[in-house]
Amino acid sequence: MRRRWLLAVAATWPGWASADAALLVSSAEVGDVAALRRLLDAGVPVDSRDARGRTALLAATHADRIDAARLLIERGADVNAKDEMQDSPFLYAGAQGRLAILRMTLAAGADLKSTNRYGGTALIPAAHYGHVETVRELLKTRIDIDHVNRLGWTALLEAIILGDGGPAHTEIVRLLVAHGASVQRADAQGVTPLAHAERRGQRTIVEILRRAGARA
Repeated sequence: MRRRWLLAVAATWPGWASADAALLVSSAEVGDVAALRRLLDAGVPVDSRDARGRTALLAATHADRIDAARLLIERGADVNAKDEMQDSPFLYAGAQGRLAILRMTLAAGADLKSTNRYGGTALIPAAHYGHVETVRELLKTRIDIDHVNRLGWTALLEAIILGDGGPAHTEIVRLLVAHGASVQRADAQGVTPLAHAERRGQRTIVEILRRAGARA
């Protein structure tokens, strides 16, 4: 009992990372579910952090270790706990298209209003990187489709500006528009989504925007 109490207290200290905490995180990163279970049963706090501020769940998300993530969430891991880079399991799963883990974080109470180091929600980088199914999943939630990040971009703008205009980004634009994304919300310089798409020669996206009433 005393060992468990000491672990729980120590894990709350700023910058603290014990050997047990580091082992928990590394076990999650390699997907060693048996080791995770042993450590958790021994009393290592599920949200212990390594020297980089990562929880075991974030490390599992980085490596797309689905079974490890499932166990950690079942044991109460915080899906919104951020590391020193301001990534959380939910935000990282969204940004990198870790669809199975994203779904688990959503079911476990992901904070849809949480933002990354660029001030963006999970939807914005998902649109940027062309993760169609991730975008589709996030659009089932009440996430703010027109949230603006520190660059002055919405998910729609980011899909156009940082996308390649190919099938994935085109489908994301279609999904965003179909779910009510503002086609007139301009960037910080006043350039609209349609103007950006025209400049980039994204013909199919231009057609989608124009059909939705967009103006340059």
